[in-house]
Amino acid sequence: MLDVKRVNQLHNETVDRWHHQAIDNPYDGVWSIICKQHSFNFLLWHEEDIARSKDVSDERIAQVKRAIDGYNQQRNDWIEKVNDWLTGYLVEARISAATNARLNTETPGSVIDRLSIQSLRIYHLREQLERSDVDQQHLESVQQKIAKCLLQQQDLSNSLQELIEDIAAGRKRHQTYRQFKMYNDPTLNPALYKKAG
Repeated sequence: MLDVKRVNQLHNETVDRWHHQAIDNPYDGVWSIICKQHSFNFLLWHEEDIARSKDVSDERIAQVKRAIDGYNQQRNDWIEKVNDWLTGYLVEARISAATNARLNTETPGSVIDRLSIQSLRIYHLREQLERSDVDQQHLESVQQKIAKCLLQQQDLSNSLQELIEDIAAGRKRHQTYRQFKMYNDPTLNPALYKKAG
C-alpha cells in the first residue's frame, strides 16, 4: 500500500535537491501526489522565512502573506488527494474495515504532511551546523534539536506504518476529511464577500 521508508526518502531527497535546482516531480502514482503535496510545504517554508524578515517592505510582506495563504490552501488540498488515493486503493483492493474498526484521529495524508514538514525542519537545522558566524553553544543547541527531531520523525514514521497496516488489515477505518478552508473562499470570507457587494 504505502511504504513509509519510501515516503521519508522522497521527502529527504527532494528537500535537498530543491535547494539546488527548481522543484521537480519525476514520480508516478501516489508518489507523485506525495511529492506535489510536499512541494507546497517547501514553498510555504521559504515564504514563512521571508515573512519574518525585518528588512522587507510592507508591500512585500503583503505579497508573501498572500503566497502563504495560497500554498497553505494547496498543501491542504493535496493532503486530501493523498487520502483520496488511499480510499481508491482500498476500494480497488476490496479492503473494508471491520464493523468494530476504530477511526484514527489523523489520516495517513495528515501524517505524511507532518513528516514532510519534519524533513524540512531537519534540513534547515543541519544548515545551521555549517555556519561560521555562531559559537559552540549555538552548534550544540542545534545538534540537540536535530537529535530530538530525528527521534520525532522516527516515532511518527512508526505510527504511520502501524496505521497503514491497521487500515490494510481492516482494524482501522480510513476516512478523508475535507478542510473547507474559508479564508481563500470569496463566498465564505467576510473580508472578501463584503467588498464584492
